Amino acid sequence: MSDVFLLTGCASGIGRHLTRALSSLGHQVVATDINEQGLTDAARADGWSETQVIRRRLDVRDGADWQRALDATVAAFGRLDVLMNIAGYLLPGWSWELDATQIDRHLDINVKGLMHGVSVGAKYFVGQGRGHLINIGSLASLAPVPGLSLYSASKFAVRGFTLAVAQELRPKGVKVSLVMPDAVQTPMLDLQVGYEQAAMTFSGPRALTVEDIERAIIDEVLPNAPLELPIPFGRGAVARFATFLPAAAMTLGPLFTRKGKQEQARRQKK
Repeated sequence: MSDVFLLTGCASGIGRHLTRALSSLGHQVVATDINEQGLTDAARADGWSETQVIRRRLDVRDGADWQRALDATVAAFGRLDVLMNIAGYLLPGWSWELDATQIDRHLDINVKGLMHGVSVGAKYFVGQGRGHLINIGSLASLAPVPGLSLYSASKFAVRGFTLAVAQELRPKGVKVSLVMPDAVQTPMLDLQVGYEQAAMTFSGPRALTVEDIERAIIDEVLPNAPLELPIPFGRGAVARFATFLPAAAMTLGPLFTRKGKQEQARRQKK
């Protein structure tokens, strides 16, 4: 059976890949992004079906724009089954270097943008009596990442909000899942290569691929609706340890940073 999806952040990265993957399985997708040209380019390059995929500009920071996107989805396909918050923003920086613009951008996109989407989607799903909200967090939702303090704070907020919303919506028949991947090979990862502050991002055994996220969504999240899904499990366990014992994390952190710097240097030579 095909479902109707509303996705954000579809001009690149995870959102772009999932648009193709879901539509290839016969689902209907409303693919949104603030970057309209990026959506057009992705549709052309990836061969998005014009009957299964609708492209729409969406500024996630605008609650009214969210409502218009939902209304357009229902008008086109008759309903909405799954809303997936994927759009995100990241710029490395030490705490003493942060400015007001970066503070606002991280919180406006990563936190408030997601909250607007959940608010609009939850209202619709409660009225419908079913639905699935899927929020894309990060392992930074579980463990603070030095050099990415704003991003970490925003993803901690996403986790707290998602877990509270899940308790509210479960009695209403609405499923809620938080997917928390390690670094994924996307343009967001590429931009971090040259930043010393982002060294810990590269400390894992390997970067995840968008195909890894696709498998997690299709094989685990959609059929089973887990409340939380860290990817991979082992790095998720390490992240939880860092939260439970922050003093120990401060001791181990330099080891991960050193490993990450080595990977950054390798990538810069390519």
